[in-house]
Amino acid sequence: MATSYAAPLVWGVIAVIGVLTYAIRLSFIALFGYLDEIPSRVERPLRYVPAAVLAALVLPSFVALDASGLAADKLVAGAVASAVAWRTENVFATMAAGMGALWVLRFLVLPHLFPLG
Repeated sequence: MATSYAAPLVWGVIAVIGVLTYAIRLSFIALFGYLDEIPSRVERPLRYVPAAVLAALVLPSFVALDASGLAADKLVAGAVASAVAWRTENVFATMAAGMGALWVLRFLVLPHLFPLG
């Protein structure tokens, strides 16, 4: 992808963003290194950070449009994986069920419902 900005400016911005990201992460390590105990007002919301980050990473792939419209196979596989995760609380079972459902839909069900030729 071409840009109208000069290469040194682009590399400078990348370096500044890298330093700021490192500083933000280091600040939490340094802050919690000085505290004997994390206050409960801080600890309670931090419990939800992993789930929020995972949702932010995964959800767009479920609702993104592909060339033929909404990818229903991903939504169904995601629903299957969510149900297995809620029921079993087992990460491996969740991944296996979600991928299994996606593969069954993509390679066995959808080709018979919508043949290409």
